[in-house]
Amino acid sequence: MRTLLAIERADVCLMMIDAKEGVTDQDAKIAGEAHEAGKGVIIVVNKWDEIEKETGTLEKYKQEVYDRLKYLSYAPIIFISAKTGQRVNKLFELINYVAEQNSMRISTSVLNQVINEAIAIVQPPTDKGKRLKIFYGTQSSTKPPTFVLFVNNKELFHFSYERYIVNQIRKEFGLEGTPVRIIIREKSEKDL
Repeated sequence: MRTLLAIERADVCLMMIDAKEGVTDQDAKIAGEAHEAGKGVIIVVNKWDEIEKETGTLEKYKQEVYDRLKYLSYAPIIFISAKTGQRVNKLFELINYVAEQNSMRISTSVLNQVINEAIAIVQPPTDKGKRLKIFYGTQSSTKPPTFVLFVNNKELFHFSYERYIVNQIRKEFGLEGTPVRIIIREKSEKDL
């Protein structure tokens, strides 16, 4: 209960993981709550000084964390040691950075330019001869960045194409450490 209240009050949540234990079920549950709440998330691996290291240890560990927390693939991972102070000062810089990303505002014209470029690269899906048309998009809110896309037919907007659009937005604007929400609204061409 206290954890949920802390998540609700926070702008950026630090997912503290014990390097020796790895991601526990409890860690995964709390991370899921932070993600669903639209909070900025940083995965902090503590006690990194106690881990036996060899070539590739860091990358392998990162991959294991992302495999366990697939929905947090946007969250940066930082390896620290609270005991020795290793990289703790970098953590504060990262918190400020993720807070900025979570509250980023993107102008409608720039957003639509990115969406149009994305559509030009990968055509929207079709079903039974009908093609999805994305008329335009706009950012409706921040914390997390939420975008409303106006389309001809919501049913044609497949989850995989939504993920593609989100990835293109991330590629252009970063939005590291924050979930990105997409809301689909149906509009006919005559309404435009």
